[in-house]
Amino acid sequence: MREEPKVTEAVKRLVPWLVAVAFFMESLDTTILNTAVPTVAAALNVAPLSMKSVLTSYTISLAVFIPVSGWVADRFGTRRVFASAIGLFTLGSFLCGISADIHLLVACRILQGCGGAMMVPVGRLTVVRTFAKSELIRAMSFVAIPALIGPMLGPLAGGLIVGYLHWRVIFFVNLPIGLVGLYMVYRHLPDFRAGHSAPLDVVGFILFGSGIAILSYVLEVFGETSLSGREVASLLTISFALLFGYVWHARTESKPLLHLSLFRLRTLRCAVAGGFVTRLGAGGMPFLLPLLYQVGLGYTAVQSGLLIMPQPIAAMTLKMTMPRILARFGYRRVLLVNTILLGMLIALFSTVGPQTSVFMIVAQAFTFGFLSSLQYTSMNTLVYSDVPARETSQASTIASTSQQMSLSFGVAAASLTAAIFIPDRFHSDATQMIHGTHEAFVVLGAMTVLSAAVFSMLRQTDGANVSQHGTD
Repeated sequence: MREEPKVTEAVKRLVPWLVAVAFFMESLDTTILNTAVPTVAAALNVAPLSMKSVLTSYTISLAVFIPVSGWVADRFGTRRVFASAIGLFTLGSFLCGISADIHLLVACRILQGCGGAMMVPVGRLTVVRTFAKSELIRAMSFVAIPALIGPMLGPLAGGLIVGYLHWRVIFFVNLPIGLVGLYMVYRHLPDFRAGHSAPLDVVGFILFGSGIAILSYVLEVFGETSLSGREVASLLTISFALLFGYVWHARTESKPLLHLSLFRLRTLRCAVAGGFVTRLGAGGMPFLLPLLYQVGLGYTAVQSGLLIMPQPIAAMTLKMTMPRILARFGYRRVLLVNTILLGMLIALFSTVGPQTSVFMIVAQAFTFGFLSSLQYTSMNTLVYSDVPARETSQASTIASTSQQMSLSFGVAAASLTAAIFIPDRFHSDATQMIHGTHEAFVVLGAMTVLSAAVFSMLRQTDGANVSQHGTD
């Protein structure tokens, strides 16, 4: 039996803000680093495209360790796990800031990922368990508003830091935020936990984690490695064998690491599968845009940050309109239309060049911020539409794992696509960088549009218990 803490109205008001601390730290950390990629690459004597290992190592770590987050939260309680995750993430940030080479930086990013693997999904799980389904969209939207301050400040802060201070400071800004968050969580976060939790599926964790880690490694080094084609093929074969082994194991295990039986729910299946493909396209944008603006168009890090700022500003400004949009049109219509528009807009960034006005760039960034935020809010809340209360931990784990995998693969796909069209990534000039990123935008946009096919399988009434949307 689950021991539920008392959820008062005061707790409901506090939980979104406490969870937002974690979301703020992670989003601030990521967006600051994206803007600083060219500067950090120069300081560490590596090519800018090679910096994707620093970005993807964090998200790979998330994908590997997120699957155990639901079990750990049920076993030890959301408050203890959430606080420990914030502490580990803060420690990893400090170590990243004192790293002397790219290999050590990657290792410390993995440590950050271990903290983030518990921090974000357990925070989201706390929100899901605190609020009724009819309140979920508004609660999730409210959580995202303060969290979006991170992306809003990140690009500009990253530009100012690398322009006037030192790139290492981009990691140190997490320290005071983490300490304040740690104090607030221990004081106010409700402690949801299971009265009895099944043993951890160790075999499943080894099979799934190893398969995902190997697959992510191959995608990361593909195109810039001394591995032969046969060796790459062998690694891919091992990865797929491990993942298929997990699927077989999950069918026979009574308490598997990930409850794949939840994919029988159409709403969860469409939200996870469609969200995976969508993020493959949109997930590469934060990596490509600073390269286009700084290396291709010659903007400074500060100017690049200012050009990216309209995205989170739009998402934050228009966030509270999203529950009304979903209530008016329903999940199926919103996801079908918005996915196609989002893909077309991503491809439209391929028209940004030296002659493009700043006004046009800002307009595209603002529109992208709104469309992507509506997309993510819709997909993230649809996951829980038909999930029984006792399975919310598993649903949150599955959704978070898929999300982080797709974002990691999205960065790898963006980097690989751009590299294909750049003859020499170590000595490429501005024209070649512009051409490579333009081609990558077209490919990512097409991938995003394709994900609309998944959302077409939804019914018009799907998600009505979350959006309060009924039949037409």
